[in-house]
Amino acid sequence: MKLRSYMLIGFFLSLILTIVPFSGNLINAATPTAAPVSAASFTQGVQKTVLDNGLTVLTKEVHTAPVVSVQVWYKVGSRNEIKGENGISHQLEHLMFKGTTARPVQFGRLFSALGSQFNAFTSYDETAYFGTVQRDRLEALLTLEADRMANSLIGPEQLKSEKRVVISELQGYENSPAYRLDRAVMRDAFPTRAYGLSVGGTKADVEKFTVEQVRNYYQTYYSPDNATLVITGDFATEPVLKVVKETYGKLTKRGNEEKRTRENVAPSPPVASTTKKAPIVLKQPGSAALLQAVYPLPDIKHPDVPAIDVMDAILTGGRSSRLYQALVESGLASSVSGSAAELIEPGWYDISATAAPGQELGKIAQVLQESLGKLQQQPVTTEELNRAKTQLQASYILGNQDITSQATQLGYYETIAGDYHFIEQYLAAIAKVTPAQVQKVAKTYLNPAKQTIGFFEPTQPDGKPGTSSAGSGRTVENFSPGKPVDPAELAKYLPPATSTADSGKQSLPEEFTLNNGLRVLLLRDRNLPTINLSGQIDAGTEFDGNQKAGLANLTAVSLMNGTKTKNALTLAKTLEDRGAGLGFSASREGVSVSGEGLSANLPILIQTLADVLENATFPAEQLELSRQRALTSLKVKLDDPAGLGRQVFQQAIYPENHPFYSFPTAESLKNITRDDLLGFYQTHYRPDNTTIAIVGDFELVKVKALLNQAFDKWQATGKPPVLKIPSVPLPQTSTRLNKVIPGKAEAVTYIGYNGISRKDPRYYAALILNQILGGDTLASRLGTEVRDRQGLTYGIYSGFAAGINPGPFLIQMQTAPLDTQKAIASTIALLKQLREQGVTEAELNTAKRSISNSYPVDLANPSNVSSIILDNAVLGLSRSEIRDFPQRIQAVTMTQMQQAIEDLIKPENLVIVTAGPGDTVPKGS
Repeated sequence: MKLRSYMLIGFFLSLILTIVPFSGNLINAATPTAAPVSAASFTQGVQKTVLDNGLTVLTKEVHTAPVVSVQVWYKVGSRNEIKGENGISHQLEHLMFKGTTARPVQFGRLFSALGSQFNAFTSYDETAYFGTVQRDRLEALLTLEADRMANSLIGPEQLKSEKRVVISELQGYENSPAYRLDRAVMRDAFPTRAYGLSVGGTKADVEKFTVEQVRNYYQTYYSPDNATLVITGDFATEPVLKVVKETYGKLTKRGNEEKRTRENVAPSPPVASTTKKAPIVLKQPGSAALLQAVYPLPDIKHPDVPAIDVMDAILTGGRSSRLYQALVESGLASSVSGSAAELIEPGWYDISATAAPGQELGKIAQVLQESLGKLQQQPVTTEELNRAKTQLQASYILGNQDITSQATQLGYYETIAGDYHFIEQYLAAIAKVTPAQVQKVAKTYLNPAKQTIGFFEPTQPDGKPGTSSAGSGRTVENFSPGKPVDPAELAKYLPPATSTADSGKQSLPEEFTLNNGLRVLLLRDRNLPTINLSGQIDAGTEFDGNQKAGLANLTAVSLMNGTKTKNALTLAKTLEDRGAGLGFSASREGVSVSGEGLSANLPILIQTLADVLENATFPAEQLELSRQRALTSLKVKLDDPAGLGRQVFQQAIYPENHPFYSFPTAESLKNITRDDLLGFYQTHYRPDNTTIAIVGDFELVKVKALLNQAFDKWQATGKPPVLKIPSVPLPQTSTRLNKVIPGKAEAVTYIGYNGISRKDPRYYAALILNQILGGDTLASRLGTEVRDRQGLTYGIYSGFAAGINPGPFLIQMQTAPLDTQKAIASTIALLKQLREQGVTEAELNTAKRSISNSYPVDLANPSNVSSIILDNAVLGLSRSEIRDFPQRIQAVTMTQMQQAIEDLIKPENLVIVTAGPGDTVPKGS
């Protein structure tokens, strides 16, 4: 039951564009980890209260950080929709941010002003809203959520603008071949059930929604007796429950409870055909060939669920899993994944694979079926069974290190299973699953006659992607943006904080250097039995050069392919048997190392890390498999408007001989030899080039001894390679580039130029400036004008990619092709307005508070803390930066802000790159 793999579907805002050194790839940390765990620990201390109006309230005190999370879960999702209303749950979720009768303002601005890290999503069975803030803003968050539960503004103006935003979102999904294949497969698998429909809806249905329809849906489902309020974090239960009763207790039940009850009755599982269905085949423009197979499953309360999830872990849980070995290690596929969707009604098991270059989907389907057949015919081994159980149990510990995740888990199980205690029964049952049970569920549910399978076969586009170049567009001069939102006006609607928060003193890491030059930062955190490891090796893609572009990342991802004493499978099992994970990926300025596990497994993590950094062998056969995966990833990236657009933007800013210009090509990847990898590894992987940060439950003395022992033999000779990054001037004039990708529905545009480094004295002012301009898609000037008022984009963000060296300042947005030029014109006009008029004192102070108030939420997650500590060290900042950051933000003056605007906002020097379905530059521009 991979909770997040299918749950977080629909409108999911990213609130702040992360300010990090540019990386061509964003790669997640390795597989979640852990060992057997007490199920009761997840629900210990939870108190359930049901108000007279039927609202369920779950409270859990967690005093590990001075923050609280508030979540409201409504038992309504796409499952409740009828014909002609597909996507109405999702549309309503958008409208819940448009204000209330008492607060007719964008709620995103209110949440941002509180310093809340907030979001929302719609899924099959539920719609949820959540925010995490400093503890003194708990009552304010409760007040806002209660207000929009009862009084949301759903009028013609709100619906009109949010319809455009939703359609932009849906059309953005159309850019993905995997989305289009999933839609076809699910419709065929569940032709008469709402689960067969896309959660986000269809453009045709969304266009027809009326105000009356959406209001009726709101009145029916957004009732206290159909909701669960979850509060976790640093608070006292009794006083908070008193506030909840005063705030929510006055809300009345409403809507048609009988209708809700009738629609919430699960249907009988469909009767399976006795003959295997023919595959669904989509032949459309795209990149890689894709396979997706779906099998019907029971609902979440069925006794087979634990064994199904163990089966899934055996099939797809990491590199040692059966399908990874059968499909990826054999060279047939570049990736494979599985997910069991166990919901209120009978769900499904999904297996997805991406073909390796030149491999046939029919062959992948054949090997897949052979692997499933073997699972049905022979009991799994004890080793496999124990590994799967450990991985499942581990994911619940590592996935709940922060209070937001703990609240999400409680809300999910209370809503979907009807009881937050379900997790206890589930984990207890996982521990008891037998080989016979796994074999039984494989026979029962992986029946070929019940399978719905789909193939996406990419067609070759006619000719090469088109390009055009033009000026910035003539519509700019005639566009006049609205006035920026006045924070004083906003303050009228903002509930007060209860007191001045004392966020407490952030502990500082201990720093030391091993004899070989390896730098280590350690921060002890006894709150959870976990370890979070972050590292960086100065071996990034800046060292590639154009002829060998891709070498740094190919070296990084090949580290786990084998060492002098362990092959790839042995390395994988060493970690996966314990539920631990270790991963490597190259970014522009270094190789990122990410590791996690239970504290008992810290020695294994460190020993494995030391082994691959000292003794990697880059076996030839594994290199070819890694190369094929890299070629597939490249094809997918160049078929994605966001990926291609970012590359073209980067290469338009930096000259061809600049280290930041190089990006992999099919030719450069094919030219890389094993000797190239060995040479790069021996040159750049050095202890004096490496920094490691570890946060978790450990003894400092023991960890120091462990590190000294593990890395004692890793030595470097001579001085480490140093690359002088040349400075890059701004373009003399505005540049416009357009890249055409056949078969796409939405365009993605990047606007910007080269920016500043992290150690630039203007950095803190730039961060505040960015918060005002586009750091938050609902609360910023760009978001207010381009998204909220005009409805031209699903999301618009800005950010400074400030690393060791200056990286780009950029604005990114997704638009319909016909809206692209207007959105660009609006953006340029806003930049000119900012340059000419500056910002107000109130805007400056509001942005400062938003950044500094949300910072404690970042520090409440130990995984974030390890990354922050590492980044500060690598960027040359002091150890105390993690503590001093909010004060540095607060110290920025209006004079510094005005200087930052003058220095960094250059509307006349923009590079504008659009990638998407067609030429978005009007003729004659």
